[in-house]
Amino acid sequence: MRSIGEMARDSGLGVSALRFYDRAGVLVPAWVDPVSGYRWYEPGQLEEARMLACLRRAGMPLADIRLVLASWSGADTGLVRELLKAHLHRLEQGLSDARGEFSALRALLDQRENVMTSLRNTTVRLSVAAPELAAALDAVRFAASTDPELPMLGGVLFDIEGESLRVVATDRYRMAFARAGVAGHDGGRVQVIVPSPLADAMRALLDGEGPVRLSLDGGRVSLEAGDRQVAGQCLDHDFPDYRRLLPRVGGRRAVVEVAAFRRSLDTGPVRSGEVGAPDLSVLRVAGGGAVTLCADADEDPNRIAVNREFLLAALAAGARDRLILELGAPTTPIAIRRPDDEDAFSLLMPVRLDH
Repeated sequence: MRSIGEMARDSGLGVSALRFYDRAGVLVPAWVDPVSGYRWYEPGQLEEARMLACLRRAGMPLADIRLVLASWSGADTGLVRELLKAHLHRLEQGLSDARGEFSALRALLDQRENVMTSLRNTTVRLSVAAPELAAALDAVRFAASTDPELPMLGGVLFDIEGESLRVVATDRYRMAFARAGVAGHDGGRVQVIVPSPLADAMRALLDGEGPVRLSLDGGRVSLEAGDRQVAGQCLDHDFPDYRRLLPRVGGRRAVVEVAAFRRSLDTGPVRSGEVGAPDLSVLRVAGGGAVTLCADADEDPNRIAVNREFLLAALAAGARDRLILELGAPTTPIAIRRPDDEDAFSLLMPVRLDH
């Protein structure tokens, strides 16, 4: 007999996935300990588990998977072949439809590809308080992307308008936003994307209390702090319109003591995803407004799963002893705000719980 841990290791399915497929009647263990509830599997079930993992990775619906597994042990594999063929056809049709939609989208992009050019090809000279810019960079830097397939997200957006500098970073799964006041800019809106290494070099200069000088000249940005300077080329890409993603204040708000909450994340239940997936922390707002971690068996419909590593990084970037967590529906981003400065916040995309 194989333990559930051994089955997870050898099949490519996580322990929580195996529990889910047991409850769904798809892959039922051969024996369950009546006292501990621990699941055990026969050696022959490993092949079914590996096939189940393959079919899920291929996106086959659970109802069809159940039929495949039910037919697998029979002498006639015709139904299995027909189900695989039908699913492959759906995938091919879906890809064909997606190609058509993307062609239409590219045509729209071609029509407006130069609209944003004026936002980043302007000469600007302004000053900003070093502590404010340092705090803004610290609040957002963790959310910048490292995905080479999305170079436009591989930096920090500087969005200048009036007397305000908005600093934004996102990797699609999280977004962080902060503001700093500026002086000396009386023109229109200007946007540039500062590459992450250059943003880090800028942050290293911001160790004083006085103002620093930020200059934008076409595609080049520089920061002067006293007799020290860093400069470099901005990313030649357009940044997503982050304003459409900004959260409205609302939902279930809870004030958390950061140190205690971090300890609960370190020691509390963690939901392990399938192979290659991140570990998740599953949150809910309990009575009295406290945020608690859900155990694996907790089926609270309002629970929200989030990438545990991302949550810990957002708490650190919040740089406060207390932070406000806003939790809405299980599909709504989690907002993390500072009680004394709600203009600096981060968003974490929730992770769908299939099991």
